[in-house]
Amino acid sequence: MSMKHGNIIEEWANLYSPVVRWLGKLQKKQRSAYRLWQFCNWCKLNPDELLKLKKDPSSKEAEMLLDRFVAEEAEGFTNSVKVNISSTVRSFFKHNYCDLSSSAGKIDLEKVKPYHRPTQAELRKLWLSCYNPRDRSIISLSASTAIAKETIINLKWKHLEEKWESQEIPHISVPPELIKGHGRGKYRGVRQETFLTPEAKQDLLNYKEWLERKMGRETTEEDYVYVSVYEPYDQMTYSTLGTVLTDLQERTNINVSLHDFRRYVETALESISMVDNWRRKIRGRKVKGEEAPYSQPAIEELRQKYREAIPALEFIREQVNSEQMRRRQLLDTARLLGFGDERLRRLEEVLAKAKNVDEAIEEFKKLKDEAEDPPEENHVKIVKGEQALVDHLKLGWTLIKELNRGKYLLKSA
Repeated sequence: MSMKHGNIIEEWANLYSPVVRWLGKLQKKQRSAYRLWQFCNWCKLNPDELLKLKKDPSSKEAEMLLDRFVAEEAEGFTNSVKVNISSTVRSFFKHNYCDLSSSAGKIDLEKVKPYHRPTQAELRKLWLSCYNPRDRSIISLSASTAIAKETIINLKWKHLEEKWESQEIPHISVPPELIKGHGRGKYRGVRQETFLTPEAKQDLLNYKEWLERKMGRETTEEDYVYVSVYEPYDQMTYSTLGTVLTDLQERTNINVSLHDFRRYVETALESISMVDNWRRKIRGRKVKGEEAPYSQPAIEELRQKYREAIPALEFIREQVNSEQMRRRQLLDTARLLGFGDERLRRLEEVLAKAKNVDEAIEEFKKLKDEAEDPPEENHVKIVKGEQALVDHLKLGWTLIKELNRGKYLLKSA
């Protein structure tokens, strides 16, 4: 018998009332149902037959069955998978009032390989390999906020602070129901108070502008931040987010998960000697002794400390870039976009007067809109070098594919 995550509840779980009753008490229903099905498929018993093993409370048949499952070698069941299935089976019995003995199905989770913490270079490569502004924003947001995978798909624009667009380091406040513990029991009142780096903020602004242009309307506070890139622009699903990461892994040969991004943020915060309670607050974990969300003054204090970690968090621009190099790169980008002599001269004048390149970029965008020969729709071009690629992506171009010898094929927005 074969079953998939997507139809496990409709095709299997709903056939058994004990399973329906059990799933009604859980948050992650689909995953739990699949793990229980895996165990039932292994032992050749259905859920009703499993519970009958405890019809006599003194019987230890169910416990011995679970012990045998964790002890035997079975194809497809790694140590970590067995840990998860064993926990699921114990939960199923418990919520059907047939608790198993505490020692049943005990198994240690051995760490087979070291946890991976992505480097700035790896994150940069992942970011460069994204095909659209949404996916680029997911990468930079995850690497600056430590927001978990389950939370990302449920994030709404209202969770960003008011007028976040004008903040250098925007604050994001994630409510208890969207993070670990879901606001229940000891996790009641726990919030995640985190921030976007300037890079991540710019990515989010680029994505928002791109999305609103595609939808033909402005986003609202109740809209989900990350949605499908096609009509009707529904909330992004957990499986779609997983596919985005899987595709990036295949394109870059970098084996990374969004949980690894949380380690990346934690390491950056440790590097500036941020106290443990503050790091826990940014990661959305319970802070000992705390009874209520942070006050605004405390958020500002946290923001100022977070600012110190930005050099260790940002990864899109190479850290060695000087203002002079960025000025040359902006001129190179203008030439690649087909600026004529007159517009290049005007851009050079803007750069000479501007305090920094970021200030000049706004004027550059105006000059870009004055193109003598506007590109045809779906216009494609080849650029050479990562920095040229980054500059074009920020201007709305989309990466089609990476070519040989450091060249990239792009398509206009």
